[in-house]
Parts: sequence; structure tokens; C-alpha cells
Amino acid sequence: MNYELFMGEALEEAKLALSRGERPVAAVAVVDEAMVVRAHDRVQETNDPTAHAVVVAIRETARKLGSVRLADATIFSTQEPCPMCVGALLASDIDALVYAAANDRYGAAGSVIQLAQHPGLPRRIKIVSGIRRDEAERLFAPVLAR
Repeated sequence: MNYELFMGEALEEAKLALSRGERPVAAVAVVDEAMVVRAHDRVQETNDPTAHAVVVAIRETARKLGSVRLADATIFSTQEPCPMCVGALLASDIDALVYAAANDRYGAAGSVIQLAQHPGLPRRIKIVSGIRRDEAERLFAPVLAR
């Protein structure tokens, strides 16, 4: 799988999020080497604190594929997901998570807690981190400076 290419798509979506007043968190869902969904945070737009990019991507992917079981999907995210998002990844049976930048405040795929591969849970998500990290961190720099 071309991690650089799909993370590039997520980074472009993150720029769109910034232009709309959202955090530069975006996600891309890939199935069988094809991008099926692009999504970004919609928290401000919808006044919905659960409208994180990863959750939006999961919802749209399930709707598009007509299934709640997304075992063949990989999610690419510009930032390590929070516990809510990792819970949604686990519940939807997502196979893998690829993220760019660590989330030092709420990261649930190894930075703060390890929920994605927790030994007490019945399944684990494959994780690849640091893909195009520098680019993602540059997008977050102005947001973190506020």
C-alpha cells in the first residue's frame, strides 16, 4: 500500500478543514488500494463534539460500502486518534490505522494510552505511525500556538 500517497490525500483534506475553521485533522479510508472516503473534523460546523475526522470517515465508509464490518479498510489520519475514535475503529472492525502526527494530549494508539492494541480487548488494530509527520506537524503549528 502506498502510505505516502494516501497520507498526502489526508493532508490535502486537512488543509480544507483549516480553511473551514476546523482543526487540521483529516482521515482517508482505503479499501483494496482504492480511496473510498475523504473526511475532516466537522466539530465546529455541526456543533457535534463527536464529529471527529476518523468517526466521520468510518460513518461515510460504512454507508458507502453498505456494511458496518469494515475489516478490509485502512484509515489514514493526519493525527493519532483519541480514545473515542479508536473505540469506533475497533467497533467497526477496521484492519489498520496509519497516522502522521502523534497526539500528545489524547492519543489512544500509543502516545498517551494504547487502546488500539490493548491486550485486554478481543481484537487489535495494526498501526503505522509517522508517515509524513513533519507535514502534519506544520499544519498543527498555528493551531497549537493559539
